[in-house]
Amino acid sequence: MQKSILSKCKVNVKDVYDTFDASHDWQHIERVLANADRIMEKEAADPFIVELAILLHDVSDPKYKEGDSDPESEILDSLDLSVEQKSRITDIIRQVSFKGGNGEAPSSIEAKVVQDADRLDAIGAVGIARTFAYGGARGRKLYDWDEKPRNEMSEQEYRDKPTSSATHFYEKLLLLKNMMNTGTGRQIADERHQFMLSFLEQLKKETDGNA
Repeated sequence: MQKSILSKCKVNVKDVYDTFDASHDWQHIERVLANADRIMEKEAADPFIVELAILLHDVSDPKYKEGDSDPESEILDSLDLSVEQKSRITDIIRQVSFKGGNGEAPSSIEAKVVQDADRLDAIGAVGIARTFAYGGARGRKLYDWDEKPRNEMSEQEYRDKPTSSATHFYEKLLLLKNMMNTGTGRQIADERHQFMLSFLEQLKKETDGNA
């Protein structure tokens, strides 16, 4: 039963992710699933709930959502799940988002695993690639060294202001290492964090950013 539910969910969500830019496409979901598998080697979480939450976590992302459409609810309602399972999954999805630093703390080990797995894909080499893929899709500058990163912002301010891609590192990506929930997440994040610091230093050198 669980395999058939997962298979149906994958087909439905892939149709949605295939319409997104490369920063939030199906490959992003595959990487987050792989991150979660690695974390669950040490963490006793429910893999069925974790996988469903990962599959669904971006389908109704406000950055891509059109009008009143809600693919998350539509797909979730089409699956043969209990009310309790659906509630657990929607809780995880609500808690996974950064929201400009205003996100809700994860309330279960499954939510912690999903949040760490998703955030690991936002940092390191892949995180760099995704940042510039998204910035390019939205017509944002590569860098603006005169732009001041915001220390405090509302979720709406975080989403609405078209800051440069390089500024996004200081407003979110460089903060994630210290926000990991699991030991495995922290271990992986540390290496990826250092890679981002090296990248930014080189970017500044090549663009007169005075590194």
